[in-house]
Amino acid sequence: MNQLMTQTKRSFIDKLMSVYYRRKLGLKGNSVMFDSVVHLMRYPRNIRLGSNVYLKFNARLCPCNETAEIAIGNRTTIGYNTLVFASESIKIGKDCMIAPNVYLVDSDHGSELGTNMNAQANVVDPIVVEDDVWIGTGAVILKGARIAKGCIIAANSVVKDCPEPHSIYAGAPAKRVGRRK
Repeated sequence: MNQLMTQTKRSFIDKLMSVYYRRKLGLKGNSVMFDSVVHLMRYPRNIRLGSNVYLKFNARLCPCNETAEIAIGNRTTIGYNTLVFASESIKIGKDCMIAPNVYLVDSDHGSELGTNMNAQANVVDPIVVEDDVWIGTGAVILKGARIAKGCIIAANSVVKDCPEPHSIYAGAPAKRVGRRK
């Protein structure tokens, strides 16, 4: 169990919320922690949480349709005000740290001329965040992104792909700027 979870005291309300969410979710591991306000939207049965996951205040997880899936691995923390919107699939690995105000979305709107954009079908491509990834505050993870094991994504980065394991990416669009040592 990580430092954050060992230092966070679980109140009676936290325990009650855990029981409430257990009934709504498709799968929930042991010792999952929910802050007092977490939003499991549209199809919560399509959300799978591993053990020792921590969802912080105002996190929003939304499988946007009946077949969309969100999976979060063991010992992963989802930060305050983080938005995870899946039209197909968003998979976040084990031991990840997702900072506050991060946005993960696996789709965007079509943009062909001749039809209003709001009338066009979404363009969808799954997101995969491998194990031991740290995503900094304000980062945006776009459709089709694959973030390799052990990567660090700098704050406010816009990510389409981070293919090299144990690397540091920054910028908009995110580029490799270093390696973990």
